[in-house]
Amino acid sequence: MLLLILLLIALLLLSLSFGAIEFSLGEIVNALCNCMTGSKLAFKEIILIDIRLPRILMSIVAGAVLGISGFVVQQIFRNPIVEPGLIGTSSGAAFGASIFIVFGLNFPTVFQELGLPFFSVIGASIATILVFVFASLNGRHSTVVLLLLGIAVNAIFMSGVGFMSYIAKDPQARSITFWGLGTLSQVTWPQFVSVFIVAAIEVTVIVFFLPQLKLLQLGEENAQLLGIQVNKLKWLLICVVVISVAILTSIVGIIAFVGLIAPHLSSLINQSKYERNIGLVAIIGSIILLASDLLCRVLLAPIELPIGILTSLVGAPIFIFMLKRLKWNL
Repeated sequence: MLLLILLLIALLLLSLSFGAIEFSLGEIVNALCNCMTGSKLAFKEIILIDIRLPRILMSIVAGAVLGISGFVVQQIFRNPIVEPGLIGTSSGAAFGASIFIVFGLNFPTVFQELGLPFFSVIGASIATILVFVFASLNGRHSTVVLLLLGIAVNAIFMSGVGFMSYIAKDPQARSITFWGLGTLSQVTWPQFVSVFIVAAIEVTVIVFFLPQLKLLQLGEENAQLLGIQVNKLKWLLICVVVISVAILTSIVGIIAFVGLIAPHLSSLINQSKYERNIGLVAIIGSIILLASDLLCRVLLAPIELPIGILTSLVGAPIFIFMLKRLKWNL
């Protein structure tokens, strides 16, 4: 845990230093001191404080949210190869957001600020409920059924995103395309604060119900005998995950496979203490997304690579490896 925290701090400093404009450690310290004391910031310091710092902090919080959400979904379904992106949550949120991007200008002004996350939550909820309900029809959550339903629901909702892009005007279509690939480049301080609050609520709820979630791993019947209201627990945690991922997706777009990789690495590092996995998953998710964001900014500099492309490029082979590790016995 200590080594992972040190790695996260090192990545944080590297991310602050490198980009279209480079900063030395002294410049970073001076900019932070001037910001905290209320001194007037130079142009270069404004770039660091108002543009780079919120996106870096957002990548840390977003990585933790995606990692923890993936961990919870895997525990609910008792399946190591499930994550929010694979069960339709992200694609549903994307479809809801694309509807608002295309038609949002027709909505009342009061609804403009909350419209994007609201539609994202609605879309993510519909997609996830579809997968969850149909996967539970036979009373057990088969991995094959989950994956096939996830593929089907993702295809349906991503086709909806494609249709929204087709009927959208040029600026809107480009916004949907760029946003759908995942990006942290336009994160603002208010957006970071909103996601941070959502992440704090998600973590609080999950930590509170963690002992019950642990008992759920004994099997639903055994958990019920121990006094756990299994269905209520599942729906509550799924609602928390869906809302968290949807709000995050409405701001940074679709970022896949972080929720799959982080819990897997956590289980490899720690196999003894169940409660410690939450902290490990959060830190690993933050490291993955922070490192990905740094690579996206420096690999093709000054061009910035969408972060969703990089996470998918890395995550898909890991997903295949995990399937192979299970010897395809699904």
